Amino acid sequence: MKKYWWKILCIFILFYVIIVGFMGPVPHQPILNESIRNTYFHVALWMSMTIMLFTSMVFSFKYLRSGLLDHDDKASEFAKGGLFFGILGCLTGSVWANYTWGDPWPNDPKLNGAAVGMLMYLAYMLLRSSFEDEQRKARISSVYNILAFAVFIPLIYILPRLTDSLHPGNGGNPAFSSYDMNNEMRKVFYPAIIGWTLMGVWLIELRVRVKRINRFLRERVANADTAAKVHQ
Repeated sequence: MKKYWWKILCIFILFYVIIVGFMGPVPHQPILNESIRNTYFHVALWMSMTIMLFTSMVFSFKYLRSGLLDHDDKASEFAKGGLFFGILGCLTGSVWANYTWGDPWPNDPKLNGAAVGMLMYLAYMLLRSSFEDEQRKARISSVYNILAFAVFIPLIYILPRLTDSLHPGNGGNPAFSSYDMNNEMRKVFYPAIIGWTLMGVWLIELRVRVKRINRFLRERVANADTAAKVHQ
């Protein structure tokens, strides 16, 4: 039971976020109106995505220092989890943008940066699939992963602040202020980040386990083949 406390916590938090997120009080701002509830999903998913991509980068560093394939497995799965949450964030953001700005994908610096960022991590997945040797794949993709995150953060969080953007917190607009969030919303928003992150970690843990099992089975088959050749 002690091993699963965080999974139980994840379920309770997400139930709380979904129920209170749809039924709790929110500030009625011009244009946003009830669509501001998407903050608990679109924005929180992107925050969780950033946490997962950062964790992926950390495990890439760990692999380069240790050479353990288990670290590379975690780096790749956290990157996949971050990409999945990023796609969900783009979809929820497109719905929100369509209702508030009249266009599912307006010409906005942050949206364009997000598209470039997603493409970078898709390229990371393609890079990994182009190598058969696991150690070589792990080394090259780890270096790419570290560089990709170093480029991703400026694209999403720094460059949009240097120009006009429709998103709050960019181009001089306030973010997480009384304009777009109050204390009642913060009681849901911050747990939402925790809940979605825990859900992502849960899914990633399962995928890492599958990778370990597959590697064990491949090694067992290879050892059996080697032993058979020796006996022949």
